Amino acid sequence: MKKILLEAPVFNLTAALEAAEYGVNRIELCSNFPEGGETPSPGMLSLLKKEIDLPVFVMIRPRGGDFFYSEKEISIMKTDIQIHRDLGADGFVFGALDNSGYINERACEVLLRAAGDCPCTFHRAFDASRDLSLSLEVLIGLGFSRILTSGGKNTVTEGLSKIQELMKKAGERISIMPGGGSKVEHVIPLAESGYLQEIHASCKEWKKSENEFQNTDLKFSDEPKAFTHYLGLNEQMVKNFLEVLN
Repeated sequence: MKKILLEAPVFNLTAALEAAEYGVNRIELCSNFPEGGETPSPGMLSLLKKEIDLPVFVMIRPRGGDFFYSEKEISIMKTDIQIHRDLGADGFVFGALDNSGYINERACEVLLRAAGDCPCTFHRAFDASRDLSLSLEVLIGLGFSRILTSGGKNTVTEGLSKIQELMKKAGERISIMPGGGSKVEHVIPLAESGYLQEIHASCKEWKKSENEFQNTDLKFSDEPKAFTHYLGLNEQMVKNFLEVLN
């Protein structure tokens, strides 16, 4: 089996440094894990480009929720792309739909132009679109490099057969990158298509923070570990993926 790239989403500095240390091939840099990922700070990218030597794809998403954005939100996304591109982003991850669930082609064209020569991933807004087969063809026509997808389902496990179908339809025209609860055992059946180039897997783990004090009368999040732990990467999970992918 040919070598397949491992991309991991990271939501903080420590996780990004762990990804580089553990051998992840590329990171998707995000903020705000509870919302599924939003645009990270320029300061974060600026520091990482000095600290690590692996490609950093930047999530461009101005808020959580749906993927139908106003003109002003698209303007924000365009500006964020320009800022992060100037700071050395290696690629971008974004997606936009219209209010009927179809790809917002005009918005995507604006954002792709802002990205210039940087490769762009259309994220799991794809899974929220009305017609996956139609969306596939539209995104190929627009010039995206890859589509991140769980096959229109909550997880890769549930959408596995659809992902395989999309890979066969896409062929060499665009990379279909499985993501959303990816597991090591998904690699072999997905690779059988002959078109698996990369896989997106969080390999996430809550790790104890170095913080030693907590006011037990105060809560900032519904996630019980959010104040005492950080969301990092599980080294063994990364190793397990790399063993199969390589």
